[in-house]
Amino acid sequence: MLKDLDAMAVLPAKDISRAREFYRDKLGLEPVQEMGPENLIYKSGNSTFLLYQTDNAGTAKNTQMGWVTQDFDREVEELRSRGVVFEEYDQPGLKTENGVATMEDVGKGAWFLDSEGNILNISSI
Repeated sequence: MLKDLDAMAVLPAKDISRAREFYRDKLGLEPVQEMGPENLIYKSGNSTFLLYQTDNAGTAKNTQMGWVTQDFDREVEELRSRGVVFEEYDQPGLKTENGVATMEDVGKGAWFLDSEGNILNISSI
């Protein structure tokens, strides 16, 4: 059943045009398919995600999608060079320095907001 199927992340966008520009200019991603004027499908590695227009965008307080990389520092620097700003956290179990958390037995992680307020993550393992 589901264990044999690919999963797709679904992210909301209040302004699909603004979101499309963010994903293109900041993350280097272009839609692989458009489903009407308010639904964009992206491919990243072997994964896909849908970006769809809704007024509910930006209301989640949790990480909604993330990428895993073998070269964390290079990816973070590339994102910064494109204007991505990483969030700072100081809470039990998670403290960032210059936008990066180093987590024992897990690796590094950094979180940023897209143009619609969705929390995205990049991490190493």
